[in-house]
Amino acid sequence: MPIDESREFKPIGIAVLTVSDTRTPEDDTSGDILVERLTDAGHRLTDRAIVHDDMDSIVSRLHAWIEDETVDCIITTGGTGVTGRDITPEALERVQEKPIPGFGELFRMLSYESIGTSTVQSRACACLAHGTFIFALPGSNGAVKDGWDGILATQLDSRHRPCNFVELMPRLRER
Repeated sequence: MPIDESREFKPIGIAVLTVSDTRTPEDDTSGDILVERLTDAGHRLTDRAIVHDDMDSIVSRLHAWIEDETVDCIITTGGTGVTGRDITPEALERVQEKPIPGFGELFRMLSYESIGTSTVQSRACACLAHGTFIFALPGSNGAVKDGWDGILATQLDSRHRPCNFVELMPRLRER
């Protein structure tokens, strides 16, 4: 999956949302990893927040960022498991216009290489909402690294060939 160095890198605005009942800004290591990786790649961190595993709180934050013109992409971490409090995928369903099922499938394939069959407990997913990409990753540091390094780093790089999400952004609100 080559990066074409002859093409221009186009930084995008990315918001990071940690969904957790227990994490704080001081110990949100998965959020820290995402912020470090996206800024090291040359993208702009437009905002960052932590919300509890509460449907209204998650949906409200997503809607605010979806309507924010500076946010091209939202990456969430946490809340993708199968326990009763894990509701991030359901929150994405409430805001999505189009699901991106291949993201979750590819994430679980990559994750299998790291954690084996335990990857079936992940409901990592992605969607498009009003021209904004939303990617939901599990809350572990390893999962965040797998998701960014294995998928998002290249798909959010305008130089990636043969195609990438960034080149689609001007056309996402077409009807």
